[in-house]
Amino acid sequence: MELLLDPSAWMGLITLIVLEIVLGIDNLVFVAIIADKLPFNQRDKARIIGLVLAMVTRLGLLSIVSWIVTLTKPLVSYGGFSLSVRDLILIVGGIFLLFKATMELHERLEGHEHQDNQGKGNAKFWVVIAQIIVLDAVFSLDSVITAVGMVNELAIMMAAVIISMIVMIYASKSLTRFVIAHPTVVVLCLSFLMMIGVSLVADGLGFHIPKGYIYAAISFSLLIEFFNQVARRNFLKNQSKRPFRDRTAEKILGLLGGNGAQRMEGNVEKSLQESFAEEERYMINGVLTLASRSLRSIMTPRIEVSWIDCEDSLEEIKDLIMATPHNIFPVCQGELDKIIGVVRAKDLLMVINDNGNVAEFAAQHPPIIVPDMIDVINLLPILKKAKGRLVVITNEFDTVQGIATPVDVLEAIAGEFPDEDETSKIVKDGDGWLVKGATDIHSVMMTLNCDAFFDHDEEYVSLAGFLFAHHKRILSVGEVIEIQQLKFEVLEVKDYRIELVRITKITETNE
Repeated sequence: MELLLDPSAWMGLITLIVLEIVLGIDNLVFVAIIADKLPFNQRDKARIIGLVLAMVTRLGLLSIVSWIVTLTKPLVSYGGFSLSVRDLILIVGGIFLLFKATMELHERLEGHEHQDNQGKGNAKFWVVIAQIIVLDAVFSLDSVITAVGMVNELAIMMAAVIISMIVMIYASKSLTRFVIAHPTVVVLCLSFLMMIGVSLVADGLGFHIPKGYIYAAISFSLLIEFFNQVARRNFLKNQSKRPFRDRTAEKILGLLGGNGAQRMEGNVEKSLQESFAEEERYMINGVLTLASRSLRSIMTPRIEVSWIDCEDSLEEIKDLIMATPHNIFPVCQGELDKIIGVVRAKDLLMVINDNGNVAEFAAQHPPIIVPDMIDVINLLPILKKAKGRLVVITNEFDTVQGIATPVDVLEAIAGEFPDEDETSKIVKDGDGWLVKGATDIHSVMMTLNCDAFFDHDEEYVSLAGFLFAHHKRILSVGEVIEIQQLKFEVLEVKDYRIELVRITKITETNE
């Protein structure tokens, strides 16, 4: 009754049960490997019988070791220092625990894992049982020595061993899954083993460490680990609320050294950077971020659209077609917002040569109009139905914002393909880049390998829009601004629009 009413005894029992269960995980792994050689219907039976017989073996070892540690008669005495059989057992056991815990920690921190033997043999049932008992006797040394180092009462040691073995038998599968899912728990318990090992060595050398200190340290560490597991669970719960596509894209971009994801360190990132060329990383980045981009970020804006006014003369229309490298044109009546149809240049030239009516011919090919609120992914099936023709993008007031073609989607993935009458929007210029103000901000971000711009919550889609949103005013020629280690110098402004900007990265010397 005195033992049952002792709080330290109950604390030691609970702690020892937890440690015995964790120390038995390796046993379960090897038992599963050996039992795997048997037919499927005999594996559970072999596992249970083997663990029950192993429990008897462990109790026998525990009794022997507990008897040996009661031998306190000095074997060696020198001055005030003496060494008994018990002290030797404690020192050797403590060193063994330190070695065992250090090796296990090394394997886990280095990323090594147990290799499962998948080969099936014709092993006999009782041969497998014998192998389980022998292996468990070997692996029981650490748990037996831990029990001796944790508590002084043999009854508590045996109770902890029996309870832990029963838990392992009935919850072996669940325990294995828990340890795999929570590797920090194993690392924490191995740290406890190292602490107990130091306590055993110190006790064997005559420096007694009160077990209350050890219990307090273990309890505090378990409390911190509990908070860690709660925080991890909440983090995973919040992560699961994010779209699966976004999480997958973030992981892949991280592997490729992309933006918006946590980068890896060491040789792995370096090897991935060397394995994928810059163009490949650009295209993969473009594909993974395509769903998050708006139509405004890939379309040809209204100001750059080449269109035909059916009210012009046939000669004027022909001259415009011949002077423009495009092969598809929207045909309008007086203004771009009044689109009659979308026609091919060669068909329109045939109508002009036959002195036909351009407006009537264009009306036979009505435009495909989509709102600017849909994303690029939803635009793809519409472009397929357009069969190579362009689609017209309008806002909620039915005002034309621009046009989009399959080439625009391809440029969003692979980069710019300028027409004959166009120049590249981003040009390398010494230690910087010359960038047109109308350049898509996503293209600027990927070219500079910088995530300083991209913000889904903002309305801007171009570099000029980004600079205006950042300063809330129209910039003038010669102004220089610095944003997140980048320097922007305005070179050209036309009709209150930023036409050309030079971007350079700020080095430590400049700082």
